[in-house]
This record gives sequence, C-alpha cells and structure tokens, in this order.
Amino acid sequence: MSETRVLQQKERPAATTPESTRGVQYTPRVDICETVNELMLYADVPGVRPEDVDLRYQQGELHLHCRVQPRHRDAEFLLQEYGVGDFYRVFTIHESIDSTRIEAGCKNGVLVVHLPKMEAVKPRQINVKA
Repeated sequence: MSETRVLQQKERPAATTPESTRGVQYTPRVDICETVNELMLYADVPGVRPEDVDLRYQQGELHLHCRVQPRHRDAEFLLQEYGVGDFYRVFTIHESIDSTRIEAGCKNGVLVVHLPKMEAVKPRQINVKA
C-alpha cells in the first residue's frame, strides 16, 4: 500500500500587480529619458487610440491603462498572432516632478508622457562677479 502524505501549503506571496477582471492585460514596453526640464516616457501601445488612454496621477504614482478595441469582429481569422488586450502599468513618480503640469499625447501606437520637473530642482547657472 502506498502512503498518503499531506503537504502543507506554502503561503502565497502578496500580489504586486492588480488582478485583471477584463480579459488579457499586457505590460507595455517603455523608454524613459531625462532632459534638464523634464522626464519623457515613451510607451509602445499598438492599437490604442488617444480616447482609449486612461492616464492618472494619484498618491505619487502614474497609472497607465490603455484599452484596445478588437479588430475585425465579424471576420474569420486564418492566422492570428497579434493578441488583443488592454495595456496596464504603474510608475512611482519622484517628488521632484510637478504633477500639475503632466501632459501626454498618443500617435501611431506610441504614448508620450511629459513629466516636467519643479523649478526648484532644475539646475541653475550662477553668475560669478569679478
């Protein structure tokens, strides 16, 4: 006879990302670059229209949620390699960013977010007198 052993369940680690209730969610790839005046975030979100972008700043975090509308609802696909789903990502924003002046634009599947720096943290040239 074989022995039956009860294995103790390990505790599940706390979830670090919110659970989705609307199908598939993808994490968009981003590039972030810095200039003297601002940070710029470039997110690849193919298939997203500007009106389908939900960009929010709250409690020091920038929440990006882009909805993708299904293409060709009435067509029968012979091959389908492009998955359709929403994009979601959250960024922690440093306090040196002026959250009241954040701007964004979306064109050709690329979302560009401008995160301007506060005047107090920008480098300042000091004139030296003789």
